[in-house]
Amino acid sequence: MSTETIFHQAGSGSEPSLPTAPCSVVWSHGHAYVLEYTGGAGRWVGLDAFGRPTALTPAALERQGWTQHREA
Repeated sequence: MSTETIFHQAGSGSEPSLPTAPCSVVWSHGHAYVLEYTGGAGRWVGLDAFGRPTALTPAALERQGWTQHREA
């Protein structure tokens, strides 16, 4: 299995969209989220600020903001 992250571009010159490869990792507000596929739908799973498991839809993660790298 490749460890490369796959990005889809919405158009030339646009920001990269969320990765679509299973087990991809992105960061949002200092927390890691991993892409998990269950029942054909993808969801981003991670922990919230209180350490509780949480799952976000791709649209919710886009609204919240994300990055490929951990925020310093």
